[in-house]
Amino acid sequence: MNNVSLKSTHLFSSKGSGDTLLEGDLLIPKARNAMKCLNKEYSCLWQKSADGSVDIPFLISNKYDNTERNEILSAMKDFEYKTCIRFIPRANQRAYVSIEPRSGCFSSLGRIGDKQVVSLQRFGCIQRGIIQHELLHALGFYHEHTRSDRDQYIRINWDNLHQYFALNFKKKSTNNLNTPYDYTSVMHYGRTAFGKNGKETIIPIPDSSVPIGQRKEMSKNDILRINRLYSC
Repeated sequence: MNNVSLKSTHLFSSKGSGDTLLEGDLLIPKARNAMKCLNKEYSCLWQKSADGSVDIPFLISNKYDNTERNEILSAMKDFEYKTCIRFIPRANQRAYVSIEPRSGCFSSLGRIGDKQVVSLQRFGCIQRGIIQHELLHALGFYHEHTRSDRDQYIRINWDNLHQYFALNFKKKSTNNLNTPYDYTSVMHYGRTAFGKNGKETIIPIPDSSVPIGQRKEMSKNDILRINRLYSC
């Protein structure tokens, strides 16, 4: 998928359910207290099993056809090959990921402790890099362009942004896990994300020609960060 169309599969507004979308594809429940992540009885990270793997129960909607389902399973299997993350079919676990073909591509951020939807619209979202992008959100990762140190590596062209979407480019106080800024991360926005009439909103610096915003598959740094965050 090219940079121009990277955000075409993301939602830009409320889902009409009391929840809102941040940065285009992060589902933020209004009822959730983010401070729970500081409570020892609650974690925004998925927990390790006795054998050291991080098991994430999942269900896949039967609205997908076999080709779509296999693409989702293949993208999930990639985590198992390269990290300690294991997506396992849900039995009766309370916390699980429900993959559904809703409108657009979006996910909650981190483990919320109950059913959490990863939306993969049938037309536009069933692509390895997009699937992995949304699953990385579910694992607890923000977009690359909101990293705390991003101003050393990219320039946001605020004049080319619709004011309504400016919040999508707000920096976060992130734990960068001692990994370098990664233009090739599957979590990086494309150049024209939320731009007026397709104008560029993200300019790499100092070399403005650096490619950004790929959705082919997780980069080496994406994989490294999973392994560091979950102590694989």
